[in-house]
Amino acid sequence: MSTSPHTSTPSAVERTERRTRHREVAIVGAGYVGIPLAHVFAEAGVGSVLLDIDVGRVQSVNRGESYVEDVPSEALAPLVEQELVAATTDYDALRQTDNVIVALPTPLTANREPDLSIVIGAVTKIAERLRPGHLVLIESTTYPGTTRDEVLPVLERASGLRVGEDFFLAFSPERVDPGRTDWTTRTTPKIVGGVTPACTERAVALYERALETVIPVSSPETAELTKLLENIFRSVNIALVNELAQLCDRMGVDVWEVIDAAATKPFGFMSFKPGPGLGGHCLPVDPFYLSWKAREYDFYTEFIELAGKINENMPYFCLEKITRALNSHEKALKGSRVLLLGVAYKSDVGDLRESPALKLIELLREAGAEVSYHDRHVPELREHGLLSQELDSAVAEADCVAIVTAHSGIDYDGVAERSQLVVDFRNATGRNGSANGRVWKL
Repeated sequence: MSTSPHTSTPSAVERTERRTRHREVAIVGAGYVGIPLAHVFAEAGVGSVLLDIDVGRVQSVNRGESYVEDVPSEALAPLVEQELVAATTDYDALRQTDNVIVALPTPLTANREPDLSIVIGAVTKIAERLRPGHLVLIESTTYPGTTRDEVLPVLERASGLRVGEDFFLAFSPERVDPGRTDWTTRTTPKIVGGVTPACTERAVALYERALETVIPVSSPETAELTKLLENIFRSVNIALVNELAQLCDRMGVDVWEVIDAAATKPFGFMSFKPGPGLGGHCLPVDPFYLSWKAREYDFYTEFIELAGKINENMPYFCLEKITRALNSHEKALKGSRVLLLGVAYKSDVGDLRESPALKLIELLREAGAEVSYHDRHVPELREHGLLSQELDSAVAEADCVAIVTAHSGIDYDGVAERSQLVVDFRNATGRNGSANGRVWKL
């Protein structure tokens, strides 16, 4: 078979350009929100291009290799092969799409104030490429008023276009819960609030093409505050049981038995579980967004801020509990070998964002303990210079085993039987060993 002298193999740049052409949706941010969004749109036949400044992420996506647990490579690769999903670092890809979704992080500053620099930086680049007919959607969690007061002026000023007439803008909060299989990006109801009714209508029409349930609300402020309320509700109730756990510790009452007993009431009670602190991308951060915004109105969210303080204190309480448990075995924390079982922020995922285990590691080391960990979902803690240890040998060598995150697949009662001492912050063990002081519960 002969080849024309004018025919050449496409370069990597040309292949990427071909993959990113004629996409209906551009998703800015190829992370734990962006990848599932691209996946669910692609499953509905809607092509998308993921835009990220991380070259490694972009290359990984274009190879069909996923780094997000909720979308395995086996699910992503066929969609990349079909050219329904692609990735790029080039913002000019936005010019070839009709819809732009911003799914970027909104962290807090060191002073616990909102940091919108990442989002506004992206919006500025979007504004330079905004054209008539574009729909811009913000999914990044933020305080009420961000879409209208911060994002909209940037888009209108740079483009000269008018919202609701020339382009459309709405807020739709992400509701991702990593590791969940019962409620996914496709099945979790989607809240949408546009700057104008036309903006809401356009946004709803896009999401309805890929998601099962889309719920319009009256404004972006309503949608922004909805997300904060969802997470503040959890934060406050977790703080309540965390405070109760500390009281039960002093009273010698099993807090887990109390919660289980209360949960038998078929109405008026919702069960929340205590633990070593809050982790993840939302719960430790979102309440502070509303507290900060409330001060603008001379209003102080004391209830919300108190919950934050209680939850932030839990790693310190856990340190004290480990210290007391070791003392009961005539051992000092300094020099003791403490093994942490689980360092991810929740069970059965490898997500480390805001994980209380990381704070507990720092506190234990500051107190002079020799710290190790086992977590099959987290093979390495590079910043701490630690590698996940083989379970059986690590348990045998430890003076104390602290169950921080209870991943499935581990025989915790067996761990308790083989350990010198267990401090169980997740109620993962049974009652065996408690009588002789070998197992301490939160």
